[in-house]
Amino acid sequence: MTNNYSSMHLQPPSSYLNQGSNNLIIEETNYDIKEMEAQHQQLLQNCNEHQLQVYDSVLESVNQNKGGLFFVYGSGGCGKTYLWMTLISKLRSKGDIVLPVASSGIATTLMPGGRTAHSRFKIPIVLDDFSLCNIGHDSDIAELIKQTKLIIWDEAPMQHRYAFECLDRSLKDITKSVDPARAQMPFEGITMVFGGDFRQILHVIAHGERGDIVSACITRSRLWLICKVFLLTKNMRLDKGNNEAELEKLRIFAKWVLDIGDGKVLPPVDESKKFLEDDIEVPPHFCDLESDNCVDKMIKSTYPNFTEKCRDPTYLSERAILTPTNQTVGHVNDLIVEKLPGESVSYFSVDQAEEFGGTKDDLKFAFPVEYLNSITFQDYHLMISNCGIVLMLIRNLNQTLGLCNGTRMMMTKCLKFCVECEVICGSFVGTRYFLPRMELCPSDTRMPYKLVRK
Repeated sequence: MTNNYSSMHLQPPSSYLNQGSNNLIIEETNYDIKEMEAQHQQLLQNCNEHQLQVYDSVLESVNQNKGGLFFVYGSGGCGKTYLWMTLISKLRSKGDIVLPVASSGIATTLMPGGRTAHSRFKIPIVLDDFSLCNIGHDSDIAELIKQTKLIIWDEAPMQHRYAFECLDRSLKDITKSVDPARAQMPFEGITMVFGGDFRQILHVIAHGERGDIVSACITRSRLWLICKVFLLTKNMRLDKGNNEAELEKLRIFAKWVLDIGDGKVLPPVDESKKFLEDDIEVPPHFCDLESDNCVDKMIKSTYPNFTEKCRDPTYLSERAILTPTNQTVGHVNDLIVEKLPGESVSYFSVDQAEEFGGTKDDLKFAFPVEYLNSITFQDYHLMISNCGIVLMLIRNLNQTLGLCNGTRMMMTKCLKFCVECEVICGSFVGTRYFLPRMELCPSDTRMPYKLVRK
């Protein structure tokens, strides 16, 4: 009796044979196809006509495999993230690779498998007209990009135009030795979909004027000339009022905000007053003119029944007070912490100066601890905390777990060397993590030394 092992064809699945040990490709193809199909059908049936127009155009470009450049322009609530999820589930249900990225860490948590553009494509922090991504021709990320069908880049207006041109230049450099024809196409022939709202924050340039900021925008890039722009105008969040009168008020206010964002000249309510170019007059029907304006009243209006619901994650996630400066943030936070039941805990930082040209004694004399403690950046020297207070991360700790810059969390335990927090927004709602102490330092200052704050 003989054993013919060759006739049994005992081989691993073809996907493992073709992809080898490239963990990036395995990670981007390790999705349940049936689950993706069911999710796609559910998402697609709720898309409006504007979203379907973008959906059809993008899929047509992907199927033709000739590349295409699109920009989806819409304000908050018009369904850009919903459209991304529909496209992602469609292509992943077919086994194709989609790379969803965003300019900010918090935006990446809204997309399945999202990453920041800098971490995914190894984009340098300091950019110029000749920058290239740190991607080797034989690296795993290069092989992943070669098999990618679609790249979605959310919050694109926040990024400098050099970042998009850097990625385009790098993809062409990777492809030119393999397929010279595709190397002539934008982004190596991969379909690119950008999204964002130009009414929101553009790329921040330190001490830059209006001309500097506009010059850095994606609309000033050579890629914009071949970009097809789609406009989403239907705000899906305006259909959540309790009655028709409330819905009409929401629509009027939303239109007023959009007109300001579009730069439309609104007629002044009181023509006798003189206004400067950047002044905006708020109509009286949007204001409460019958009572005095104070911070305590704003807190009561934003957080009704605060003492009873201060530990409800859903209640806290639906409310926020926006302030222009860190000084106002500290003042409002102190007033809210005083209303929380239980004892509060004070956390002080340990500040020190480094990389100073003088001696150690000169350093202590020139920059005493009291002076260092008085310097305020995004991370404060003193933080007063209590169980139930809302925090926001200002660092990208772990994007795969939803711990990134902008994640809103509720403090659940105040410990000696760490704090326990629960995520109250995004895709990781309900997860709890321990945040340890860490050393932080401002990345760009005009100080003659390096401030290290623990």
